[in-house]
Amino acid sequence: MSDLTLLLKLFEQNKITRRQFINQATALGLTAALSPALFAGKAQAATPKNGGRLIMGCTGGSTTDSMDPATLTSNMNQNLNWQIRNNLVEIDHNLKPIPELAQSWEATPDAKVWRFKLRQGVEFHNGKTLTAEDVIYSINHHRGEKSKSGAKAYLKNIKDIKTDGKYEVIFELSGGTADFPFIMGDYHLTICPAGTSGSQWEEGIGTGAYVLENWEPGVRAFATRNPNYWKEGRGHFNEVETLSITDTNARTNALKTDQINYMDRVELKTVHLMKRMPGINVTATTGTAHYTMPMLTNKEPYSDNNVRMALKLIVDRQELLNQILQGYGEVGNDHPIAPINRYYNEDLEQRTYDPDKAKFYMKKAGKLDHTFNLHAADAAFPGAVDAAIMVKEQAKRAGININVVREPSDGYWSNVWMKKEWCMCYWGGRPTEDMMFSVAYAKGAPWNDTNWENEKFNTLLVAARAELDTEKRAKMYAEMQEICRDDSGTILPMYNQMVEASSDKLAHGPISGHMAMDGMRNAERWWVK
Repeated sequence: MSDLTLLLKLFEQNKITRRQFINQATALGLTAALSPALFAGKAQAATPKNGGRLIMGCTGGSTTDSMDPATLTSNMNQNLNWQIRNNLVEIDHNLKPIPELAQSWEATPDAKVWRFKLRQGVEFHNGKTLTAEDVIYSINHHRGEKSKSGAKAYLKNIKDIKTDGKYEVIFELSGGTADFPFIMGDYHLTICPAGTSGSQWEEGIGTGAYVLENWEPGVRAFATRNPNYWKEGRGHFNEVETLSITDTNARTNALKTDQINYMDRVELKTVHLMKRMPGINVTATTGTAHYTMPMLTNKEPYSDNNVRMALKLIVDRQELLNQILQGYGEVGNDHPIAPINRYYNEDLEQRTYDPDKAKFYMKKAGKLDHTFNLHAADAAFPGAVDAAIMVKEQAKRAGININVVREPSDGYWSNVWMKKEWCMCYWGGRPTEDMMFSVAYAKGAPWNDTNWENEKFNTLLVAARAELDTEKRAKMYAEMQEICRDDSGTILPMYNQMVEASSDKLAHGPISGHMAMDGMRNAERWWVK
């Protein structure tokens, strides 16, 4: 691959900025080979304008969805949540925390006390002015004893939240938390009016760029531009329509026929054809997203780590990457820290397909004659059923029997995930190591979808969270990745690029790798040309 070709590929995938592209091309003496038209589409990102309607076709929507921010699970309601609400902190496309409803923040040297200064004059959709009381109520909604919020684990070390006047919030923590601003950017922790409860969550009152007009869980949401939106240069569409279209072919056909102008999760087997279609742009963004196959470690036979090791070893990751993702991703190593994360352990030995060793571990567990049920539906991720069948065939070479149980897509996240003993799963990832480990791998975490407990891991998690020395933190997180790889109930075969498609009538700036759909904020960040 030539230097120019490589630079073009990185630029098209939004892995480098326009300025970085030009600087590197200049350094290599390649500027004479560049066409002025190269940046035509990118240049439009500098001139956003208001108007038009964004119509999105999303995966994962379910009739059990709710707009209670504690319970968000699907692309549909996560995206809708950020259409209508804001956080104290926004995670930008570089995975950096930037001010949102908080104008600024500061911490004590030990990172145990954090003070957030709020923007003044921000209004909720119902006309109420945002104050510190709304922030405290919204955060405490996830902290209650009976709360099942996916963000509860992040907030465990909050000892107290108090106000200092109407527009300052002070968080007192039981231990230092160096990444606390990142936590305040988690998609669950959007700010709602104090007192919101029950069916009021479904009204979607927030401070966001759009006002929720209609919401049918798992079917459709319709929102209109907030005329009083406080954030300059955001929220350009007059209307945003969000549709749950779980079938990939249906989403693709809807985009081709202009019924929608944006879709997530492009069919990778035919993405090369879509790239040739006039009027359609395809983006492939590298981020923290990954596919997993969680096993419930508190249930037999998955409580035996010999079984878990055997099942990890019968997965041919490269074959799955090639066949399911068509190469749009990277192989995983049975831990959730992505290559773009700050403390990714690049020295950790890569686990590979080894049917002989898998057979050894399964024989040691005394389970060679056992049939393992693997529950799957494409609601987990596109191609999840095909991936499960591939794993079944890969396991045969080790003499291990797997029965693929096809589940309905509707209700998959409420009826299968964290309920069945072994299933297919998708994670959007998190911007920091602490957030990812805390929400899905820590003891007692609400979304610890394997019910895994490891004393050393949990001790390191608390220590790393409070450690301000980056070298010491790096060593701790490196060890945690190794423990996770070798002991947890998570099989993580691959990190996926987020491959999505849109009408060329839409424009945008750099695309975030934080989550799908431009960090779940495309409705706020994009516009019609």
